[in-house]
Amino acid sequence: MMKGERGKPDPWLDLEESVMPETNGLSTIPTKILVPVDFSDSSHAALQTAADLAEHFGAAIHLVHVLPMFPSTTFPDFIPESKYLDAARADAERHFAAVKADLTGKGIKVGSTVEVGDDVASAIMETVEHEKADMVVISTHGLTGWHPLVFGSIAEKVMKLVSCPVLLLRTAKPVSSAKVASGRLMEWW
Repeated sequence: MMKGERGKPDPWLDLEESVMPETNGLSTIPTKILVPVDFSDSSHAALQTAADLAEHFGAAIHLVHVLPMFPSTTFPDFIPESKYLDAARADAERHFAAVKADLTGKGIKVGSTVEVGDDVASAIMETVEHEKADMVVISTHGLTGWHPLVFGSIAEKVMKLVSCPVLLLRTAKPVSSAKVASGRLMEWW
């Protein structure tokens, strides 16, 4: 080992020992990108970014839309939950069919699922694991409509809990007309 200014061994001067460590086998190039979609402008921007990445890296895309589960009710003037879920699922599948046609036209493999659940972030996490996605592309502002101070941001939860890389796209805040007690417009996030 070479000696430094004070006569002590200096590892920075010993070039023979400075070898790059071997990689652990994990790739940073995505092969399957999961994109949570709520059909907002923000999720559309995330989908466009994911499509660009998929084209560049030759990756597949998996789209997921999570339908909120509502508590069951017996009030006669409400639409039964099963009819609502069937209609919402059909609407999501119709949107996905158009997206799939566009992406497959670009040579991108694409799949989709429509999930139902109380916790959107958990449903996204389960889809990441089930589909073996190795990247998530998600936007910061969707259609959740609830102030994140109460429930937290879905994107934030996903970012904290997912074990693969996450590309978080900051998008413009949605216009809000909700007022807080002070009379100011509420900032959703």
